[in-house]
Amino acid sequence: MIVIDDVIVSDDVVEQQFVCDLNACKGECCIAGDFGAPLEKSELEILDKIYDKVKPYLTEEGIATIEAEGKYTLVKENKEYCTPLMKNSAGCAWLNYDKNGVVICGIERAYNDGLIDWKKPVSCHLYPIRITKHKTYDAVNYERWNICKAACNNGKALQVPVYKFVKDGLVRKYGEDFWLALDAYVQQKDMK
Repeated sequence: MIVIDDVIVSDDVVEQQFVCDLNACKGECCIAGDFGAPLEKSELEILDKIYDKVKPYLTEEGIATIEAEGKYTLVKENKEYCTPLMKNSAGCAWLNYDKNGVVICGIERAYNDGLIDWKKPVSCHLYPIRITKHKTYDAVNYERWNICKAACNNGKALQVPVYKFVKDGLVRKYGEDFWLALDAYVQQKDMK
């Protein structure tokens, strides 16, 4: 493990390779699972504020779900706020599809079109990394999921470690200095 300030990074984050292959998976990570995307408490207010601008980018079922259940839900099992899931498809209520049937985040589409200045929940930006918050530190782990097999193969072929694939998300979450320290650690380790 790698310790940087109050963050503990598992070795898998720097040793495993990963690059999404949306042509293969079609964005299955936004559909599969028992819960929606984990949300930080600071993101709840953001979802409240951006909903009207993002709404045109969502599916009818997603809009109906959000308007019935809310822009986020509290998952009692893990006491964590998450994006709501649509009942029929089990996908995140904030998703949509591109012309090729690949899932695309409605929030990210609105961001890319310049309507909002928030890209998407940081947990989505960091995927396949998952963060577990403890009292005095964050544990940063690589989450293996069988639906991402093509991404693992793609990452190996391109030789891109997980931490480099999610660089923008790590910088967003912990800052540029954190990412530079992590990268310096890896470079030093590779030289040994």
